[in-house]
Amino acid sequence: MVRQPRSNVRLWRWRRNPLRRRSDIVEAWILLAACILALVGGLLAGVATRGAVERNLDQQRVGRQAVSAVLIENARGKPSAGAADDHRVWATVRWTAPDGTTHTGQTKVGPDTPARTRVTVWTDRHGALTSKPASHQEAQLQAALLGVMTGVITLGLVAGGTCATRAFLDRRRMEQWAADWARTDTRWGGKTG
Repeated sequence: MVRQPRSNVRLWRWRRNPLRRRSDIVEAWILLAACILALVGGLLAGVATRGAVERNLDQQRVGRQAVSAVLIENARGKPSAGAADDHRVWATVRWTAPDGTTHTGQTKVGPDTPARTRVTVWTDRHGALTSKPASHQEAQLQAALLGVMTGVITLGLVAGGTCATRAFLDRRRMEQWAADWARTDTRWGGKTG
């Protein structure tokens, strides 16, 4: 048996023909709108996310400052084996806030660091301990990655919505087709049901 090549009629939903249904036209417009929305929406969502993340990380970098602190106690203990950190342990430190008040808190230091050792900690505008802010390069990388991820998620949501809409249209077409066959079968003298 010789296999015939399959003919592919491009843009068949847009062409006039007696077999084209109204749902075919609706589906064509939905696909066109979904492609445009996925491309433009994904791009805009990614760019907006990138800008927001970069601004947030820049504000953190401006609002946090490195302060010299003193270890109150010897750092003891072993780093947890399951932790994905830099093998440091928690210890109590004392530092002076920008308003002149003295604060104490917990920070991570190297294991077996003796008391009265000076360490650098990061504080916010109120003098409370906080994490070290991301550098400018780290902020750009994080912002870019989150922007790409947001764009991909947006694209996936649009594609998922389009697939669900097409499934609904297919189900409706099959119901209409079954009803048409039932009417045709009755006209030919067959039994329905």
